[in-house]
Amino acid sequence: MDCLRPMLAFFPRILNANNRRKTKLLKEPSKPSIMGQQGPPAGGSRKISFNVSDQYEIQDVIGEGAYGVVCSAIHKPSGQKVAIKKITPFDHSMFCLRTLREMKLLRYFNHENIISILDIQRPRNYESFTEVYLIQELMETDMHRVIRTQDLSDDHCQYFIYQTLRALKAMHSANVLHRDLKPSNLLLNANCDLKVCDFGLARSAASTDDNSGFMTEYVATRWYRAPEIMLTFKEYTKAIDVWSVGCILAEMLSGKPLFPGKDYHHQLTLILDVLGTPTMEDYYGIKSRRAREYIRSLPFKKKIPFRAMFPKSNDMALDLLEKLLAFNPAKRISVEDALRHPYLEPYHDPEDEPTAPPIPDGFFDFDKNKDALSKEQLKRKLPFSHVQESC
Repeated sequence: MDCLRPMLAFFPRILNANNRRKTKLLKEPSKPSIMGQQGPPAGGSRKISFNVSDQYEIQDVIGEGAYGVVCSAIHKPSGQKVAIKKITPFDHSMFCLRTLREMKLLRYFNHENIISILDIQRPRNYESFTEVYLIQELMETDMHRVIRTQDLSDDHCQYFIYQTLRALKAMHSANVLHRDLKPSNLLLNANCDLKVCDFGLARSAASTDDNSGFMTEYVATRWYRAPEIMLTFKEYTKAIDVWSVGCILAEMLSGKPLFPGKDYHHQLTLILDVLGTPTMEDYYGIKSRRAREYIRSLPFKKKIPFRAMFPKSNDMALDLLEKLLAFNPAKRISVEDALRHPYLEPYHDPEDEPTAPPIPDGFFDFDKNKDALSKEQLKRKLPFSHVQESC
């Protein structure tokens, strides 16, 4: 599949309605293969069938993952360009759980920097449907593609990290951990607007349950995973998302991942190579005795100054990076304090950084009983506002 190859250019002081400076994202023309609802595939690509209302005209495939495909489309009555996410979650109960989490949370949040669901193509009945179609805002590209195609200016880094933290403030105020923040989950449009997507691994921050199931699903995106997740299985906090934002900022500054670990041990090694051996206070903050013994077995390492790693970067950017990537989660900067950091001063506006109400008790109850629920039971928990029970 052809990817968008965006080209970034900074235009000074473009003001939006909230008087925040904006940058401009320009994209080169590209013609990805059209895989429509009808007819043969273009360019030798395989055909992908989208069983959606004829109100939508399918355009191009713009993304594909383990259990879903995303196409751009036009809503013919309004002319609006949209993205349609086709999910086939019922082959595995874990996929169904992720779909359930994402649908519930995207319907819960209403935030400029969190992708929204415009519509859901509802099945005619529960027994026969095997696919879920989410109609969402169309975003031209994602941060992963942008970083891979060109260098980002300091202005872009500021604005993108600000928007990411602005979204995270809403999530954390609702007691929701995203748990899978990474460049490919930060969607961008031609105005440099950023929206966080993919809430399939999200979880309540207020949960007091045993977190052994956390790592069962948390198998991807090792490069953005906080060290405490690998060093203890007993608890985790909102600081895990803050760490991921730090990894993303570092990647924006350098154009490459900061901690591209090949496995669990290599990941920790790369982190300690940069941050150095934990202080005694941080060492005893690690809950797992086995993890402490592992850290103790490693040779002593000195911290590498971020200035040496990012010689061309803004001093304030590196100061924020230090605070985002504190080894000890208790010392890591909070989202609220990160938004107040001098690096983000051009955008910070406490009157325009909304929170969200805490998710209600029982919002993630299906996670407690997930092993006992059949796929048919999970299917019936999907939050369709109305499903016709018979043809």
